[in-house]
Amino acid sequence: MSLAPRLDLRQSQSLVMTPQLQQAIKLLALSNLEIETFIAEELDKNPLLDAQRSSDDSAEPAAPEPDFEPVRDGPADAGELLAGGGETAGEAALDVDFTAETFHHDSAADSIGGLDGSLGLGGTGGGGSEDGPDFDNMRSAELSLADHLMAQAGASVDGADLFVAAHLIDQIDEAGYLTASLLDIASRLNVPLARVEGVLAKVQTFDPTGVGARNLAECIALQAKEADRYDPCMARLIDNLELVARGDRARLKRLCNVDDEDLADMIRELRDYDPKPGCRYGGEPMMAVVPDIFVARRGAGWAVEINSATLPKLLVNRAYYAEISAGKQDKASKAWMSDMLASANWLVKALDQRQRTIIKVASEIVTQQEAFFLHGVAHLRPMTLRQVADVIEMHESTVSRVTSNKYLSCARGLFELKYFFTSAIQSSEGGDAVSAEAVKSAIRALIQAEDPKKILSDDTLVELLNAKGFDIARRTVAKYREAIGIGSSVQRRRQKALEGVG
Repeated sequence: MSLAPRLDLRQSQSLVMTPQLQQAIKLLALSNLEIETFIAEELDKNPLLDAQRSSDDSAEPAAPEPDFEPVRDGPADAGELLAGGGETAGEAALDVDFTAETFHHDSAADSIGGLDGSLGLGGTGGGGSEDGPDFDNMRSAELSLADHLMAQAGASVDGADLFVAAHLIDQIDEAGYLTASLLDIASRLNVPLARVEGVLAKVQTFDPTGVGARNLAECIALQAKEADRYDPCMARLIDNLELVARGDRARLKRLCNVDDEDLADMIRELRDYDPKPGCRYGGEPMMAVVPDIFVARRGAGWAVEINSATLPKLLVNRAYYAEISAGKQDKASKAWMSDMLASANWLVKALDQRQRTIIKVASEIVTQQEAFFLHGVAHLRPMTLRQVADVIEMHESTVSRVTSNKYLSCARGLFELKYFFTSAIQSSEGGDAVSAEAVKSAIRALIQAEDPKKILSDDTLVELLNAKGFDIARRTVAKYREAIGIGSSVQRRRQKALEGVG
């Protein structure tokens, strides 16, 4: 065997994830608003990219749509309508009655009625209509709790106490509760604890009543004192809020030394107090969820379209590239311009492919969940990522990325795409399996309709669900009931008893 060095030529196959391929995969998981931020960054870096909104006056008028024959074969033949109009090459068109609606090239949101499910999002990317209220501006105009409290502190506290008050207000959360220990604050500010307690007493007199409390009992007590209803009986009731929560009326009557009528009046007063007084004032601005996809009924089928109102139309400025290339350039500048052109071409292609993929996945979801769009959550079918991936001939991980952080708007409301993927519950009658969301909906409906004098136990719910055709175990009913925020039969019975007292 020779140990001398030598050269060998070998052939092999390997999958290489180029940076551009990695970036294209990441784009799939981004929502439309995140894509808009990404595009803005690319526009800053690449001089050959131009963005043009569909509402720009400089935009050229869209060419008239060619005539299409509407497909009448039902949802199984549903295809996709891409933003930009027209059909996807090699794929079937959507089952849309083009004689009934006029579609523009940029987005269905530009057309009369649009595909926004009457949400009024056309051309605004989620804002209000031209004549409607601007909720974002209304929200930003609200005074925050901290600003409201500081304005009162400046008018009633001065000197070093104002510094202590500002620190206390900084430790009050959005609900109005003081979240820090007074001893820690005194140690941090190097002031006597009694001084911090005195300043807190002043802060607790500020509006809204109950602000600055350290727990729920103190918050309710401050409001009772303000209403001049903090007598010894009410004090004992507030000190035993856990008994009120449990509905232990007999023990409460003994502790408060009152009869049934007085206890009912006290509990009624207790309900009038606000457990979270700080929530009346604005905190962090709430961000409205903007749909990424519109779904609407059109004829015998469905129209599915990307919400392009939130996406700028990205163009490659080839005229600028030609002008720069015609001048004198050194080798480095020429290479840089070539890289920018390649990057711009790739980005436009990647965004187009992203839209095609999203539409393909959303169209398959609509096809498989047509009963939900027609009749509601009770008809939601169990569905997995693999089922969709197999039909559209894509990898399961690709479908997972497409359905992340994206919302679908239809006549029934706004839903995250992940909402349509649920586990299966077998039918007790041997029929098709049903979705877990359908079971949760049935549990919620049964509990909402229950007689206050005959609260349904989990075992009773199992029997009623079995009668409806759901083969489900008691522990599963309990898990679903807790998942939708409904208490046990004991908790609901106590709650009904307290409501009867009030």
